Amino acid sequence: MARRQARSLDVAKLAGVSRTTVSFVLNDVPGVKITDETRQRVLQAARELNYYPTAAARSLASGKTKRIGLVLGEGKKRLSADAFLPAFLQGITASVHRRGYLLVLQMAEDVPSHEAYVRLIREQQVDGLILSGPRSDDPLLSELAADAFPLILHGRLGRCDIPCVDVDNEAGAYRAVTHLIGLGHRRLGFVSNAPLSYSGAQARFAGYKHALAEHMLPLEDELVRTAAFMPEAGQAAMQELLALPERPTAVFAASDVVAIGVMSAIQAAGFKIPEDIAVVGFDDIFLAAHTQPPLTTVRVPAYGLGWTAAELLISLIEGDEASSVTLETELVIRDSCGSRDGR
Repeated sequence: MARRQARSLDVAKLAGVSRTTVSFVLNDVPGVKITDETRQRVLQAARELNYYPTAAARSLASGKTKRIGLVLGEGKKRLSADAFLPAFLQGITASVHRRGYLLVLQMAEDVPSHEAYVRLIREQQVDGLILSGPRSDDPLLSELAADAFPLILHGRLGRCDIPCVDVDNEAGAYRAVTHLIGLGHRRLGFVSNAPLSYSGAQARFAGYKHALAEHMLPLEDELVRTAAFMPEAGQAAMQELLALPERPTAVFAASDVVAIGVMSAIQAAGFKIPEDIAVVGFDDIFLAAHTQPPLTTVRVPAYGLGWTAAELLISLIEGDEASSVTLETELVIRDSCGSRDGR
């Protein structure tokens, strides 16, 4: 017959103390006066009985859930197609587990409904939130900031005091487009990876515009297409660009997933990459090195972003301060733009 699992009552009886004292000791509750001799008796009894408090018991004792929430903007689309997410999630979970927390995932398909993260907060399911893919038109962010609820943004918003973790999307896009211009391209298309109300899409579009302006090239609306996180969206956007009377000679896609769709449309139309049209992506997902031809892209430290976001959030939850962090990107030159040198 299996041995019954020890309970806190068993520890209390063996140590000669109350169950409340057992809870105070094993959960290391601050501000409670317990003698060292009593504390050691409780710890010794717990060791002898192989007793460990459950997560629920620890939460009741501390007033914390020991859970953090991750809210993904455009969640369902991103989970099915955005190959950036696995490494980002690995970084978050590594930090969360190291610090003794659990991760709760919610997907926000429509920010005005707020349901994805309002419920997490109001029902006290989490101690803090990471919001990935914040939108500039989300009115709840200012409310959360005013309430001092622990919140970290994955993505930078202008004029926002909420701490964020991001890469310099604008600088990465600027470098990619400047590289294409340096190869002689003058008619460059842009295909976004999300609506431009999303912070990352805004910044990557800003980098594209900055590079054009610096080289005195016009910003032509017909060369700009808004796509979503899916390769099919990149394919459809590229088909529109190919239908122009004068097609672009190069395209900067604001994510590798979208770039894969762009490349598919180019090749299906009978054009060669990079001989007819050069392509550059953003993120450097695993598949980028295995497309035909291999995709030139801007490398993003996805794991590091996830790890840093979780570390900052847990610091806020535990009463410390947190400041925004910006990680570096790197231009990875492969065959899809027609050059392997770093110009």
